[in-house]
Amino acid sequence: MFWILTAAMTAMVAAAILRPFFRGSAGTAEPAAAYDLGVYRDQLREVDRDVTRGVLTQTEAERLRTEIGRKILDADRAMARQAAPSGKVSRPWIAAVLLGAALVASAAVYWRLGAPAMPDLPLGARIAAADERLRDLPLQADAEARAPERPKPQPDPDYLRLIEQLRAAVAQRPDDPQGLALLAEHEARLGNTAAARQAQERLIAVRGTDAQAADHTRLAALMIEAAGGLVSTEARGQIEAALRIDPANGQARYLQGLMYAQNDRPDIAFGIWRDLLESSPPAAPWVGPIRQLIPDLAWLAGQPDYVPPEAPSAPALPGPDAGAMAAAGDMTPEERQEMIAGMVRNLEARLATEGGTPEEWARLITSLVRIDNESHAREILAEARTRFGAMPEASAVIEAAAAEVGVSAP
Repeated sequence: MFWILTAAMTAMVAAAILRPFFRGSAGTAEPAAAYDLGVYRDQLREVDRDVTRGVLTQTEAERLRTEIGRKILDADRAMARQAAPSGKVSRPWIAAVLLGAALVASAAVYWRLGAPAMPDLPLGARIAAADERLRDLPLQADAEARAPERPKPQPDPDYLRLIEQLRAAVAQRPDDPQGLALLAEHEARLGNTAAARQAQERLIAVRGTDAQAADHTRLAALMIEAAGGLVSTEARGQIEAALRIDPANGQARYLQGLMYAQNDRPDIAFGIWRDLLESSPPAAPWVGPIRQLIPDLAWLAGQPDYVPPEAPSAPALPGPDAGAMAAAGDMTPEERQEMIAGMVRNLEARLATEGGTPEEWARLITSLVRIDNESHAREILAEARTRFGAMPEASAVIEAAAAEVGVSAP
């Protein structure tokens, strides 16, 4: 079908190019002098009619006839010049040869740079190839080896000493779930995703059948981050383990859709993300990335008319009400600063217990810096990076806020 369509289009374009050369003079437009000649003849007839009506005298009519006759002679000579051969002979076969040479050269370039031997790729073959890739996902070690190096934050010396103590404590008590959970969290904050992954793997092994879906999902996210965003065989296993425990786990379903999208199954990925988008609360961390990516994914999945549900207007972030603002006018600077610090603590407590949007995490980071608590802002930034590490769009919001106030994670 490709070659049939290509040949048909090439023949149509070649015919359109060669048609003027082979058409000759049959379609030549009427020269301008012939149009002028007709106008002048009409003017002569109009002079005769004006004489009959008494509008012109015989003297005036003769003068006009003489002037129009001179114009007729000029137009007639112009027509003779246009009709005379110009000495240039039309050579349509030269044009045909040049066009043929251009087509041959184009075919030669395609033969060298293109893929003329590539077989057809019908939908069934593409689905089979995608399923084979899903069965042969890269191993985690190979994916990590090929992942680009990510810059690591410069840790605060005091914080680094605490992490060294935590590592030593976990080494002495390798089966302590609390220590392993803390180590996985703080290694991730330091950018040591491989070490964080190992600690999370050990934590799941220690918990055994008591491991929750969130544990497997967190390990999958760490694996994907360590692999540069690629879903490996082991990460897929953790996603499936999380979904066996909790089929409604939103983070696991998001990562499952990401896996299918990476491996040429947009039809499956679209179904997963559409259901997740339409059933998730607006503040869920995966809603933003899905909302941004799903229009292209829908087109690839053969659903170009899909319209995602309208995004609800973002609620106002927590802040002082009118009464608090009025009272703040009578406060001393120290009291006003304490009121702002209290609002920041309330926001942090809500994010810690209920979670929140990337914008709320970004606001917490900037607010901490503005109340001169930059060290804690760095800790919150590290935690936000851990939460949103597998969501590039959400991470961009966090990083933009950190850059605005000049903060880097420990």
